[in-house]
Amino acid sequence: MAIFKMEEVRNMSSEEMAEELFKLETELVRERGLVATGGAPEKPGRIKEVRRTIARIKTVQRERALQ
Repeated sequence: MAIFKMEEVRNMSSEEMAEELFKLETELVRERGLVATGGAPEKPGRIKEVRRTIARIKTVQRERALQ
């Protein structure tokens, strides 16, 4: 999964955002599950990156909903 910057997220269509949001949330659950079972993630900072990208997507979705 790619980590998007705010500009990239704003240029996405609503369908693309929804699809990426689903993929990122799935990845986050998988990474958190790995940590919860005592495993060591390949990239320790990945959880933080994914959380921030999810927040960026949700922020843009909310901005569009309010307009």
